[in-house]
Amino acid sequence: MDTETRIGVDVGGTFTDVALLTPEGRLVTAKVPSTDDQSVGVVRGIEKACDDAGIDPAEVDAFTHAMTVSVNALLEDDGATTALVTTEGFRDVLEIGRQARPDLYDVTADKPAPLVPRRRRFEVTERATVDGIQTEVDESEVRALADDIRDAGAESVAVSLLHAYQHPENERVVADVLREELDAPVSASHEVLAEFREFERTSTTAVDAYVTPAIDSYLGRLESRAADLGVPVPKIMQANSGIAPASTVREHAVTTTMSGPAAGVVGAAETATDSGDDLAGLVTFDMGGTSSDVSLVRDDEVERTTDAEINGRPIKTPMVDVNTVGAGGGSIAWVDSGNALRVGPRSSGANPGPACYGRGGTEPTVTDANVVLGYIGGSSALGGELSLDVDAARDALAGLADEAGLDDALAAARGVYRVANANMTRAIRAVTVERGHDPRQFGLVAFGGAGPMHAAALAESLDIETVVVPRACGVLSAYGLLAADQKHDSVRTLRQPLSGLDAAAVDSAYADLEADTLDDVTDPDDAAVRRAADLRYVGQSFELTVPVGETFDAAAVEARFHEAHESAYGYRLDDPVELVNVRATAVVERDSLDVTYRGGGDARKDTREAFFDGAFRETPVYDRDGLGTGTTVEGPAILEQHESTVVVPPAWGGTVGADGTLVLTSGGDGE
Repeated sequence: MDTETRIGVDVGGTFTDVALLTPEGRLVTAKVPSTDDQSVGVVRGIEKACDDAGIDPAEVDAFTHAMTVSVNALLEDDGATTALVTTEGFRDVLEIGRQARPDLYDVTADKPAPLVPRRRRFEVTERATVDGIQTEVDESEVRALADDIRDAGAESVAVSLLHAYQHPENERVVADVLREELDAPVSASHEVLAEFREFERTSTTAVDAYVTPAIDSYLGRLESRAADLGVPVPKIMQANSGIAPASTVREHAVTTTMSGPAAGVVGAAETATDSGDDLAGLVTFDMGGTSSDVSLVRDDEVERTTDAEINGRPIKTPMVDVNTVGAGGGSIAWVDSGNALRVGPRSSGANPGPACYGRGGTEPTVTDANVVLGYIGGSSALGGELSLDVDAARDALAGLADEAGLDDALAAARGVYRVANANMTRAIRAVTVERGHDPRQFGLVAFGGAGPMHAAALAESLDIETVVVPRACGVLSAYGLLAADQKHDSVRTLRQPLSGLDAAAVDSAYADLEADTLDDVTDPDDAAVRRAADLRYVGQSFELTVPVGETFDAAAVEARFHEAHESAYGYRLDDPVELVNVRATAVVERDSLDVTYRGGGDARKDTREAFFDGAFRETPVYDRDGLGTGTTVEGPAILEQHESTVVVPPAWGGTVGADGTLVLTSGGDGE
C-alpha cells in the first residue's frame, strides 16, 4: 500500500477541483470557486479537502498541480511583451507562416496576429546551413541589439536563428549575451524545440517566451503559499501527460499548455485500463460546461501529438492529442438562418448559467434540455448546493420550439439532445475512424459534469458496447494528477534515408537526447528512457512517430512505419523511407493508486419520469455513492452524485467495481 498522502489540484475556468488520497486508500474530493490569482483558490481547495479528510495540510506528502495560466495567456492574448531575435532577412517568418487560411473558402478570414509584432522583431547578422556555420555571430552586434530590445519594453525574448536546430552555436552565443545584458527571460529555439521547420520552431519558441513570465510569477506565488500551508513544492502537470518539478517547468513554460485536459486523460486511463481485456483501447470523453474534450488511450498509453495549435498558434512540443468541440452542458441552442437547430459554441457560462440554474439565464442550453427530458430532476443538487428550476428550463425550451417551428418544449429538448450528441459523436469519429481506428473496439470513459449523462447515447450511435464512469468523474483531472508519471521529452532533427543510415550518428543523437532528458529528472536512477523516431516516405511533407528499441534496428523501424502509415491512411507504399527526427522520453513511474470504496446502504432515492425510447418512463433514481461494490444496476436508471449524473438507458446495465467505478455494458438495441 502507498504510504504517501497525495493531493492533486486542477484549476478550471469556473471551479478548482481537488482530489486527496490517504495512505489507507480513502479518496476525498472537493470543489471551490476559481480565483483571479489561481494560487488563492488552490490553497482554499487544499484546505477544504484536508478539512473534509480530517488531516492537517502539513501531512500531505506529494502535491501535484494543473493550471490554466499559460493557455489563458494565449487565449486571451494576455502574455508578456515579447521580442524576437532571428537571422537577418527572416524577421517575417512568424507572420508569413504557412500561408494557410483558417477557412479555405472564406476570403475574408483573418489569421491570428503574431505574438510578436514587427516592431519588436529584430535581426542579427549570422548564417548557418544544415552543414555548419557559415557566418559567425558578432557579440558586439548582439550587445547593441540588447539596448534596442530594452528600449522596446520587452519583458521576454525569443531567439530563433536559421538552422539552429542542427547547429546551435550562433544561437547559443546570442542567448548567452542577451541573458547577460537583459533583466528578462530568454527562450532559445535549440533549447525549446531542436526540430526543423522554421515557422513552427519560431512559433513554439515565441509561445514559450510569451508565457514564461506569467508561469514564473504564478509558480513563485504558489510555492510561497504552499510553504505557508506546510504543503510540499508542487510538481506541475505538463501537456505531454507527465509531471515535472516546478523548477523545470519554469525553464520550459510552453510545456504547461493543455495541462488540465492532459490530467483528465491520465485519470481516465488510470481508472479504466482494466475495464475490458478485449478492448483495443479507450476513448476518453470529458464534457464540461462549455466544451467537450475527446482523446484516445491505446496500449495503456495516452495518445500524444506534436502538431497542435492554440488560438491559431502552432506548438510543436509533445502534448496529449485532444479534440475539442463547443458542446457542453452550458452550450446555448439556437436556430440558424436556414431554420436548422444548432447547439454551441456560445455558452451561458457559470453566471447566469442555464435557465434551470435560476440565476437569470433565459437562453436554452443542453442542461435545460436534460432537465426537460427528466435526466436531471428538480430535487437534484449540482455540487451539493444548487437546486434546479424545472419550470424555467421548460420555458426556455418552449421559446426555442416556437422559433424552430417545433411542437413544444419536449420536442425542442429532444432536438437539442440529439444535436449536441451529434457534435460530440463527430469529435469521437475524428480521433478514431479518421485515424484508422474502429470505435467499436474501444471502451468509452465518460467524465466531467455532463459527460455521464450523454455517454451511453454516444456509445450506442458508435456501436461501442462498454462505457466506464469513474467514481471521481466530476473531478477526474484532479484525480489524474495523483497518478501521473514524471515525463521529460527531447527531440532532434536527423534527416537520413533509412537505406543508407549512419548508425553512429543515430546512436550519438540518442545518447545526447537521453542525457538531456535525464538531466531534468528528479531521480535519474529510477528513470526509464523510451526512444521513438519520426519517419516519412521520401517526398512527403508529414511524419509519423513510431517506437524504437534500445538499439536502432532500421528494418524493424521501417516495418513499424509501414504498419502505422497503413493504419492511419489505409495504404502503404514501396517508396524509400526517410528518418526525420529522433526522440527520447525519460519516465519515472509512480505507484498505481490503491483506492478503497465502501458504498452500501440505502441507495434508492425516488423515481421520476424520464424520456427513453420515444416516451416518458417511470425511472428509479439512485444515490450513486450509496451503491456498494458489486452492485448491479439495470436500465433505465439515473444515478446522482454531487458532481455529476449518470443516465443508464434501457438495454444497458452497470456494475460497481471495487474502487467505485461504474462499468456500463450494452445488452441490446437502444433508441
